[in-house]
Amino acid sequence: MIGAMTVATRPSRRRRCALAARAWGGRAWAAGALAGSLLLAAAGSLAAGPHDGAPPTHHVDGGFTNRDPDVLPPSPADWLRWRWQAARAGLPRAPRKATPVVAPEIDFLAANARAGAAMVPTATWIGHATVLLQLGGLNVLTDPVFADSVGPLPLFGSRRAQPPALVPGRLPRIDLVLVSHDHHDHMDLPSLRALAAQPGGPPAAVVPLGLRPWLQDAGFDEVVELDWWQSHRIGALEIVLTPTQHWSGRRLVDRMATLWGAFALFAPDAQVFFVGGSGYSTDFVAARERFAERQADGGFDLALLPIGGHEPRWYHQAHELSPEDAVRVHQDLRARHSVGVRWGTFELGDEALDDPPLALAQARRKAGVGDNDFFLMAIGQTKRLPRRGAPQ
Repeated sequence: MIGAMTVATRPSRRRRCALAARAWGGRAWAAGALAGSLLLAAAGSLAAGPHDGAPPTHHVDGGFTNRDPDVLPPSPADWLRWRWQAARAGLPRAPRKATPVVAPEIDFLAANARAGAAMVPTATWIGHATVLLQLGGLNVLTDPVFADSVGPLPLFGSRRAQPPALVPGRLPRIDLVLVSHDHHDHMDLPSLRALAAQPGGPPAAVVPLGLRPWLQDAGFDEVVELDWWQSHRIGALEIVLTPTQHWSGRRLVDRMATLWGAFALFAPDAQVFFVGGSGYSTDFVAARERFAERQADGGFDLALLPIGGHEPRWYHQAHELSPEDAVRVHQDLRARHSVGVRWGTFELGDEALDDPPLALAQARRKAGVGDNDFFLMAIGQTKRLPRRGAPQ
């Protein structure tokens, strides 16, 4: 285990105000972001406390920065330009077809949840970036969002196009929740409260630095914060937070005040890499090199890579993967398989909800990546992973 950081303190007001003035930017729901931010700003914000000795270079006064410190959140002017251009062009247009949906295998998932060491490694797409992973004898949920809309205020949020495949009450008991960053479409407080109220007590949670108070307020008892490259072990599962190129902020005053990242999961039966949100960067090559020794027999069995909410590129390129970028990440990681997530659920960019699958197919062909190597799932579909070490 590399170690875990669990301390969170308040960033300086000067740093929060500087970041807000320089870097306030919205998401696709941001028609009401300013109003929501002003209403919620009084709640305060949290960031990592000081380290012993020299802090890592991504730790700055009152918050964090990307490994490339010039990559900042979108500016107010950029956001206004994007929304004006989208409104004039009538974007995003309506999808030609609905996001595919299948009935979840509830009985199988429930039985698999009780199987212990005999558990079949699986991934079930619930919608957006929410995936139920069953590996290492644990039920793990990534970025749980069950809400009908996401945004700083319900009336101004992006509405869900397809209902979640599973919700608390139909899910097996969740052992662990992973939250990649604090944006509303990845950290939804009502969804977290519902999970914390599950029978038998709340799950454990592993989050980037600064998010522990949010989870605790939602009812979680065991919350571990990680810095980049730190790890935490729960039973047979080791969780490592790795760098990504993104940003954080839920309110006007807390841009870049909490950390963000991807999760590398290592269990005896499967290895999974989950990216909640990121632009393309060398962080994924760094992850492959970092884990090369423990993956001498092959890369991650499955990488969960976002492919939606990425247009227009001039606005989103630094912070969100396009399908073409996601294929490059698949190759950078040398993943055995990848699946596209964060598409077909919420309108967060100018592309139609059904555009990412078409763009992904084109990107696969251009890069020579097989359809079965980087695939898509229907909402509710379960993918069974070959047990690591077993004959392929």
